[in-house]
Amino acid sequence: MSATISTISTDLRETGAVLVLGGDLDVRSTAELRNALYEHLRVHGSYTDGRVLVDISEVTSVDATALKVVAAASRRARRRGGSVVLRGACPAVRRMLHLTHLIRLVELEREPIPA
Repeated sequence: MSATISTISTDLRETGAVLVLGGDLDVRSTAELRNALYEHLRVHGSYTDGRVLVDISEVTSVDATALKVVAAASRRARRRGGSVVLRGACPAVRRMLHLTHLIRLVELEREPIPA
């Protein structure tokens, strides 16, 4: 199943059990982001160990408002015994997670260390 939701600044699409986010995630896209995350949690939150994977490798910029939406979805998943895991966070996104202290609420997928 593949659905694409697009606006001028954000590209959200679902690939299997992975929600792929792309473009600019900011205050203008928070409603769309929230809806996509919560729907993805509803549909895929009960798979295997309850982990829901969100690929952000195509995100070009992110602000604190969008990260708060991701953190709220993560809290919601935890209350139900699951988790939201971000894949492909670029250094700028990681830095923003640390600056906002939201790194405490959001799990990042571990990446293998190149040989």
